[in-house]
Amino acid sequence: MTPRPRIPVPTARAVVDCAVYVDGHRLPGRFTHAEALAEVRSRENGFVWIGLHDPDETQMADIAATFDLHPLAVEDAIKAHQRPKLERFDDTTFVVLRTVSYVPHEMHSVSEIVETGDIMVFTGRDFAVTVRHGEHSGLAGVRRELEDRPDHLSHGPYAVLHAVADHVVDSYIEVAALVENDIDEMEEAVFTPRNHVSIESIYQLKREVVELRRAVNPLAAPLQLLAHKPDLPIAKEIRRYLRDVADHHTTVAERISDFDESLSELVSAALAKMTVQQSTDMRKISAWVAIAAVPTMIAGVYGMNFDHMPELKWTYGYGMVLLLMATVCTGLFITFRRNNWL
Repeated sequence: MTPRPRIPVPTARAVVDCAVYVDGHRLPGRFTHAEALAEVRSRENGFVWIGLHDPDETQMADIAATFDLHPLAVEDAIKAHQRPKLERFDDTTFVVLRTVSYVPHEMHSVSEIVETGDIMVFTGRDFAVTVRHGEHSGLAGVRRELEDRPDHLSHGPYAVLHAVADHVVDSYIEVAALVENDIDEMEEAVFTPRNHVSIESIYQLKREVVELRRAVNPLAAPLQLLAHKPDLPIAKEIRRYLRDVADHHTTVAERISDFDESLSELVSAALAKMTVQQSTDMRKISAWVAIAAVPTMIAGVYGMNFDHMPELKWTYGYGMVLLLMATVCTGLFITFRRNNWL
């Protein structure tokens, strides 16, 4: 059977928003990406900001043809789960950022805690193209906040790049705070007497922290380049804001590294607690075995089939044997209890 040809999906389906900004203010009306760029270049002022969500190859090829984006950068923008980086292609700056989101979950359960996504930003002389993958990384709020600050938006496309980077780093801080709460709760559970904590749940939290660190730490180098690289056409005011973002990123990256160390210590503590509990259980078992051995031994002796044994014909022998068993067992029980074996 001949497969049906794939019907191209219109580029507009991947476009979340497309706007033209002049002197920090959004022009009224709706534009396609081609119309928006033509409007900006006819005015020789302002820039286009177009936001895309999960574009396919055909949709991204259309955008790339309009904005003259490099094929290598376009290839990265189509694929999710890219490593954070900054690359320069002629007059276009391409930045990849990993996004993170906290997933509500039951504590002490083995489940996903941190969900990751991607935001790619193409920044040119008169355009900013944001491409995002994942359901948690919406930029509508960022756009609204920027539109409420026309003085900041008037600095051009790199103001959009700063706003996106600031939004991503702020999400790192929020997720780190929630993960820290999980670690504190896990630590309290581990050190609570007679409370069982699954080692698997600690390892799961540790694995999610590793995933968080892999998303956060590599962004340090791109942020430093944006804040300090002199050949990037970034306004001095925007560089100041980018340096602030880089400082916040350094703080949260160090905080996440501390999480990893804390969880490693928690694993060791949980294993030590388990070893102590097993030792305590073995002592209890050994104590009860010793107590049970006394009547077993006496009964075994007097259960032997010999004709001549002491006290076999004694009238009070049965009662005395039971009394002896009870006395010895009681004495052993008291001794073990005093020594904290029972």
